[in-house]
Amino acid sequence: MQNLNSLVTFAQVVDAGSFSEAARRSGTAKSSVSKTVTKLEKDLGARLLNRNTRSLSLTEVGAALYEHCGRILEEIEQAERLAAELHSEPRGTIKVSASVAFGTLHISPALPQFLAQNPDVKVDLTIRDRFVDLAEDGFDLALRITREPDINLVARRLAPIRRKVCASPEYFRKHGVPRTPQDLSRHNCLHYTHMSVQGTWRFHGPDQDVTVPVSGNLRINDDEALSQAVLGGLGVALLPTFIIGKDLQAGRLRAVLSEYVPIEQFVYAVYLPTRHIPSKVRAFIDFFVEKFGSTPYWDLPE
Repeated sequence: MQNLNSLVTFAQVVDAGSFSEAARRSGTAKSSVSKTVTKLEKDLGARLLNRNTRSLSLTEVGAALYEHCGRILEEIEQAERLAAELHSEPRGTIKVSASVAFGTLHISPALPQFLAQNPDVKVDLTIRDRFVDLAEDGFDLALRITREPDINLVARRLAPIRRKVCASPEYFRKHGVPRTPQDLSRHNCLHYTHMSVQGTWRFHGPDQDVTVPVSGNLRINDDEALSQAVLGGLGVALLPTFIIGKDLQAGRLRAVLSEYVPIEQFVYAVYLPTRHIPSKVRAFIDFFVEKFGSTPYWDLPE
């Protein structure tokens, strides 16, 4: 049982149905194949094959051993595929799903660089604001903004998603700057309708979590559209920095209540569980992990 090659040869003989055919498939001499199986039988102290001039058949012991050999061969093949995948160049088409805002602002603009670095890879990017079924819809991976990824998927964190309480400088000049979360009740707070709880904003404060009621005259289901309303001076909103980072850096928007942090989310690359990740998927994820870094470029000061 210590000689793995003998087990492989035995399984090959069973699969081929004869010593001569097993020898032909493996490119070795028939006598060598026969000697290997005979020695295995001797080492085990049991006959594995019933031989006659026309055919071979498994003994009871041989059938039991062959079942285990099948699993061994499968593991060997998987190990070989893994080694080849890990060392091969990324190639093939990778099908990716991303949300509209994040995909448009931060994934699509980076694809020319990614594809230049991986010339044998093609990207099929679908941008939509709904969760896709990776298996049913045939996606290799999806980029999702969430606090906790689906436990049934493999997830790798790409970047933090931070939200800021912000408004235009003109709005704050007219209506004053909120100094505490409770002050927001006196402001026109614009709503992103995909937030889990409507009518309240929740913060991690210096001492404890704070939940405050808010209201306003505009509700929008798109963060980018909401940011335009805030830039126009309409009111205050909780907006992700991956959308408003440049506006904050340029002074077109002003963030307040910095000591009160909205519940943080992250953008994850998620994919179906597998024994090994395809090199094209690994390359895509590694590229964006490096590009975003621990502090994404949209959160850096000007």
